[in-house]
Amino acid sequence: MTIDQFKFAGKKAIVRVDFNVPLDENGKITDDTRIRGALPTLKKILADGGALIIMSHMGKPKGKVNPKLSLSQIKDAVAEALGTTVIFAPDCAKAQDAAANLKPGEVLLLENLRFYPEEEGKPVGIDKEDPAYEEAKKAMKASQKEFAKTLASYADCYVMDAFGTAHRKHASTAVIADYFDADHKMLGYLMEKEVNAVDNVLSNIKRPFVAIMGGSKVSSKIGIIENLLGKVDKLILCGGMTYTFAKAHGGEIGNSIVELDKLDVALGVEELAKKNGVELVLGTDSVVADAFSNDAHTQVVPSNAIPAGWEGLDAGPESRKKFQAAIKGAKTILWNGPAGVFEFDNFTAGSRAIGEAVAEATSEGAFSLIGGGDSVACVNKFGLADKVSYISTGGGALLEAIEGKVLPGIAAILGDK
Repeated sequence: MTIDQFKFAGKKAIVRVDFNVPLDENGKITDDTRIRGALPTLKKILADGGALIIMSHMGKPKGKVNPKLSLSQIKDAVAEALGTTVIFAPDCAKAQDAAANLKPGEVLLLENLRFYPEEEGKPVGIDKEDPAYEEAKKAMKASQKEFAKTLASYADCYVMDAFGTAHRKHASTAVIADYFDADHKMLGYLMEKEVNAVDNVLSNIKRPFVAIMGGSKVSSKIGIIENLLGKVDKLILCGGMTYTFAKAHGGEIGNSIVELDKLDVALGVEELAKKNGVELVLGTDSVVADAFSNDAHTQVVPSNAIPAGWEGLDAGPESRKKFQAAIKGAKTILWNGPAGVFEFDNFTAGSRAIGEAVAEATSEGAFSLIGGGDSVACVNKFGLADKVSYISTGGGALLEAIEGKVLPGIAAILGDK
């Protein structure tokens, strides 16, 4: 069933969205990209005469109630975006009455799903090494099914529109789908767009295909890096990963972030790139600072000759030129992860250089897919959001999809195809 085929009139739809939006210290939303992304699905249901139950998580409360992560803080913003009043249910597992009383055109927002450990389905307060862990895990899986059943009981149909959590087999992203037949569960518009964007990158590759992987850790990206080395023509590795590669060759990296237990992995990546004929592009110089601060003293040095007490916080001018040259002329581009600590205004140059090169290549006909919270924040910060082809709302989900993994949140609706 697709969202365009389903008749929502007189029906209650429970929709899993990803409203895990960043908040400032006053609880105000600093980037509403994810809310805006879900609006076509939510407005379609209301326009058709359906009633809307919205559920999401926020942050990592680890199964405990945390007022700083309450979705009550975003209720007014959601109401404003939808142009209608939003009722708030302060307990997502005890919203039976609120759901039952919901009339066509009305909206109910449930409290943070992750205030319940059953949402993620992981035992809380017990170590994996504990002999009782497996039994606790089995009990939690049973509880997760009950939690999902409760959520399902609120509505006539289920819409999955949270690509950012589609790689998790959580109660609200996958298990809940078991309580609806194939004619009463579907992907939302955002999910359809995300699935099509990934398919566009993987099944319709126009070359040269350039991937840009940033961020701090090789370990968190190794699966996707190895997978991409079988697909791309050029792979740019930037951000904190730079220093693990520099160290692997005996370089001096000062206080820069490094994974000392992954030096062999870095060398393995270089070997695999060579074997596959992929041009691996690494930064050669860095903007280094004497403290992790926007106001720190800075200098530009080779990435493998950073003085003691200094740390690399951004790509240097030569690296930026290399990155831009590698992106120029690309026809397919994937970007995940910044080139530096772009949250500090004095260390944005590397990420900005990449963003501008991606935008330029897009204007010349490339398909550019930007994914991951930091990369999305980058393009928004630099005013480039409308100059790239597609901005994905998912980080981990996007990477796992590109790795070729079946995402539980999609499989629950479409099966394993």
